[in-house]
Amino acid sequence: MTTNNQNNIVHMELKNGTVIIKLRPDLAPLAAERIRVLAEKGFYDGTPFHRVIEGFMAQGGDPSGTGTKGSDLPDLPAEFTKEESFRRGMIGMARTMDPNSANSQFFIMFADAPHLNGQYTIVGEVTQGMELVDQIKRGGGANGMVNDPDRIIKMSVVAE
Repeated sequence: MTTNNQNNIVHMELKNGTVIIKLRPDLAPLAAERIRVLAEKGFYDGTPFHRVIEGFMAQGGDPSGTGTKGSDLPDLPAEFTKEESFRRGMIGMARTMDPNSANSQFFIMFADAPHLNGQYTIVGEVTQGMELVDQIKRGGGANGMVNDPDRIIKMSVVAE
């Protein structure tokens, strides 16, 4: 695990511009390290925002676009926090019903969602470009799955 926290800024290039994300290893060191490692490997490049629910969140990080896959790395233990709340622009780690199943998928909040507090891991927050996140194509139906979804063009780590 990286102990130097100088590389906690991630640039996520979308079709309309670049979103700047600050990872929060102070809240979730394992999850922040996972996002950093996968971004450095190019894992997220070209991956879709497969599940996008208006007024809630945009979920990505699954190369298959089904919401059922992750990276080849082992799943992470839950790092739930009480210090922060799920609010607009926060980034959480997606998981199955098993709290210890986060891997590569993440979601970006369109709006506050206090019902997620203490149930999911906060891994970062959008510091610039939330208006670009707001432009991500929405899905339909109750599950928010997107046909022909918008994709992350490139995700890279930069020094603070």
